Amino acid sequence: MVALREVPDDGTSASPLDDAETLAIEDEALDAYSSAVSTAAARIIPSVASLRIERRSGGWGGAGSGVAFTPDGYLVTNAHVVAGTERGTATFVDGDELAFEVVGRDPLSDLAVVRTPGGDLTAAPFGDAARLRVGQLVVAVGNPLGFAGTVTAGVVSALGRSMAARDGQASRLVENVIQTDAALNPGNSGGALADVRGRVVGINTAVAGIGLGLAVPIDAATRRILDALIVDGRVRRAFLGIVGGTRPLAEAAAARIGRSRGLEVVQLLEPGPAAAAGLRVGDIVVELDGQAIEGVGDLQRQLVGDVIGRRLELRIDRGGELHSVAVSPVELRD
Repeated sequence: MVALREVPDDGTSASPLDDAETLAIEDEALDAYSSAVSTAAARIIPSVASLRIERRSGGWGGAGSGVAFTPDGYLVTNAHVVAGTERGTATFVDGDELAFEVVGRDPLSDLAVVRTPGGDLTAAPFGDAARLRVGQLVVAVGNPLGFAGTVTAGVVSALGRSMAARDGQASRLVENVIQTDAALNPGNSGGALADVRGRVVGINTAVAGIGLGLAVPIDAATRRILDALIVDGRVRRAFLGIVGGTRPLAEAAAARIGRSRGLEVVQLLEPGPAAAAGLRVGDIVVELDGQAIEGVGDLQRQLVGDVIGRRLELRIDRGGELHSVAVSPVELRD
């Protein structure tokens, strides 16, 4: 129950409350929920910009949101927001309008970095999505339908979702996507999903249905992606040429390795390193270079730029027997 301060009735006509008294009463009326949301929003709003996209052919195209994460002009947004463009304008709630150029984009994570010439941006602090819990309060800030600085709130509905992303012929699962019921609308893409302390834990990426929004997590993996985009303008990934899904292992193989599942090869992309190394459809991958593989996500985490061109040991279950195959990943190309 929230206690409201009572204005004494002294029999005289009521006089207008001064600003200080009004603010005191409003502060008392704020419950914990409202206080948490307003505190987080106040911290994040100055860092969120409305992005207006300039078409390569001239004129203006779509729009979205972006989040400043360094004082010297870098903003993170969605790759699909800046697809097909190299520049645009970023407008902040204080009225500042700055031109931006695309530094790099990674459609396979749906993240992109743009930079403005401004050297005095309010950088939003990053949190860690790995510490989120289902039911936790989150705040979404963006520019839906062109309304700048819009704040909505909700809870983390689910964690560990996967979202398919594609770049040309290459496809990939974006892992550990955050599902929230905070209201999202077109234009929210690229905006911030923050915890109650005003730390960005996700970048809103999709409206999946009524009351269901998705956000790419801000965690150790996505921080590395942002670093790569700033330094190289792209993300280098290794490629084996395997399409597969999780499958239970034969009893004997499961007993030998101490795990019950692996990644079944359902298709080999040719030409590709896996096909060249002698893998077959139906093989079940259980380890890559000593690291356990139980599904697509496990394999993707191992296929980083550092392993490109290296000779790795791939351990497989073939007909209930374990075999080792040497394979050298190549760089994933568009």
